[in-house]
Amino acid sequence: MSEDYGLGIAANIAAILTAVIATVAYARFLWERRQKRLRLENHLKEERETGFDQGNGAILNLVAHLGMTEAEIIDAAFRSKFIQRRVALDQNGRADRLLLSYEMGDIEKDYPRRPGKPRF
Repeated sequence: MSEDYGLGIAANIAAILTAVIATVAYARFLWERRQKRLRLENHLKEERETGFDQGNGAILNLVAHLGMTEAEIIDAAFRSKFIQRRVALDQNGRADRLLLSYEMGDIEKDYPRRPGKPRF
């Protein structure tokens, strides 16, 4: 009887530890995904602010700069509210590259007008 009692306690402890470890692992997974999204957003935002974002939002460029895989970058881009996705076309009009850019949601800041050119 004491063996069954001891096994029951061990099984209950194992079940509790499994749940705790799974919760911690999932929280860490979500935290890492969030950090990758923030890294991508901050990188694209810095490029935009420095005026160095002409074509640099290409996935391969971002892989080199951020040290993330293409899948991680695409996942982060599609989960972000601020990253705009655009497609570059080849000569035949087919999608060639996926370009990413940071947009704040303010038309005046996202698409500044040229000096001396009317808005109409």
